[in-house]
Amino acid sequence: MSAGSIPSGKVRDPGYPTKSENYLTNSKGILSWMFTLDHKRIGVMYLVGVVVAFAVAGLLALLIRLHLFQPDGAIFKGSDANNTYNQVFTLHGAIMVFLFIIPSIPAALGNFLVPVMLGAKDVAFPRLNLCSFYLWVAGAIFFVSALCASGLDTGWTFYTPYSTSSNSSVILATSGAFILGFSSIFTGLNFIVTINTMRPPGMSWFRMPLFLWATYATSIIQVLATPVLGITLLLLIAERAMHIGIFDPEFNGDPVTFQHFFWFYSHPAVYIMILPAFGIISDLISVHSHKRIFGYRFIAYSSIAIALLGFLVWGHHMFTSGMGPLTTIIFSALTFTVSVPSAIKVFNWLATMYKGSISLTTPMCFAIAFIFLFTIGGLTGLHLGTLATDLHLHDTYFVVAHFHYVMVGGTLVAFLGGVFHWWPKMFGKMYSEWGGRLAAVIIFFGFNLTFLPQFVLGSRGMPRRYATYDPEFAYLHQMSTIGSLLLGVGLLVALVVLIHSLFRGKRAPANPWGGATLEWNCTSPPPFYNFERAPVVGDPYDFTTIEWDSENERYVTVDPEREIAPEEKPETEPAHAQGDH
Repeated sequence: MSAGSIPSGKVRDPGYPTKSENYLTNSKGILSWMFTLDHKRIGVMYLVGVVVAFAVAGLLALLIRLHLFQPDGAIFKGSDANNTYNQVFTLHGAIMVFLFIIPSIPAALGNFLVPVMLGAKDVAFPRLNLCSFYLWVAGAIFFVSALCASGLDTGWTFYTPYSTSSNSSVILATSGAFILGFSSIFTGLNFIVTINTMRPPGMSWFRMPLFLWATYATSIIQVLATPVLGITLLLLIAERAMHIGIFDPEFNGDPVTFQHFFWFYSHPAVYIMILPAFGIISDLISVHSHKRIFGYRFIAYSSIAIALLGFLVWGHHMFTSGMGPLTTIIFSALTFTVSVPSAIKVFNWLATMYKGSISLTTPMCFAIAFIFLFTIGGLTGLHLGTLATDLHLHDTYFVVAHFHYVMVGGTLVAFLGGVFHWWPKMFGKMYSEWGGRLAAVIIFFGFNLTFLPQFVLGSRGMPRRYATYDPEFAYLHQMSTIGSLLLGVGLLVALVVLIHSLFRGKRAPANPWGGATLEWNCTSPPPFYNFERAPVVGDPYDFTTIEWDSENERYVTVDPEREIAPEEKPETEPAHAQGDH
């Protein structure tokens, strides 16, 4: 990719869509959105929904941190303080996991991007796609109902026997999670069929963008693992309602069985959360380094390997539950094995950046932050996969910090990077780069100040889920609380930058970053039919035909003029060219 004047050859630039072609404006009215089958509009509605869910869960997290600023609790007081604290952290975890982290990238960005990256008009099952969104809304309503009723205080894992004996709204919350499971299955099924059957001619498996590989691997997990959680929650509801005796020892049930069922889904669910983030980072690193991705096939295969190995490691969450020595050794070894494909990705991202022409755009800042934060999350996971250290660190703040480095430092940061990367394509507006980079820096420092002290807290034995604590831990909790406020400021800055762009941002060109995947071949924002004609499929990471047009300040695709071979040249001049000159 070069900068400067455009060389000779045919320049392809889709320009700007007309108002009637723009998917945002081609039809008006709230009903046109409520009953739309356009994958892009459904993706935008998902985006709004998951951001609202994240805001609610984030405010609950700030309440938790502010309460823990003092050893005896600063927010929740009185005889019912501990119960209130339990309800707040339970709803924070349940909303953040089930309503934001799991659906955020596949449902919001995936719905918008998968068909456009394939050069298709829509997903394979548009009506199923709309149904999955309304199932997500229904599940969210159940969670809100649990909040407004008697609350929820079981922890987001719904561990038995407490969840079978608690007087809080367990049935409402688990019903919501059950409905959300159907939404997840429908989305995954739609993407599997779309990627299998709607790839255009010339797009083989190894000419797909890595975001599609990650989405495909995620969809496999969604379809195979989510029914296990659904069945488990149905059994929990039945036990609470009819006292059947499945998990509750009072009725001859076994609570450890619930843990096996729950983590058989929930550890693969970790990869539902993080695999799409890997796909985003692969595209961001390549595009903003202006360099072909290093080890394409290794990254693609590692996504599938993570999806498959993720089903085999659930037992490392249960080392303290009384499993046999041989079983714990096997699960520990498998845990180390699943780290290998993740390490392959990190190595390949760093190799892609090496000697690349890196542009420190806002998406690239988030991508670099992701590599740093996810690496910390991955390396600290080794301590929890090791038997000797896990016995000490289990159920401490070390686990809280590790989980948040993977889920927030990983999924959330990648989600933000993806939103900033594809925002011009989605809404046709450029945002303030200065503001976006400022948000990325504040989020990075705020996140580390929040969760690095929690590793120290956990290693010193501070248990999680406690509403009060010994004064010796006070300064570390206070550092974490200050960091959470800084993190909140950074997220607020990011939101303001994006909303400001909708009203005051410059008009976005079709290809503002110089990407080579198909979504950059349509206008910004895309027309409701995506492409006027079928796009030409090329190497998604070949940037040799992408040139910077300095006159119009945009990247354009250049088709170099083909040299005519000697045997192809005409033997005689055309008749009209002969004669005197």
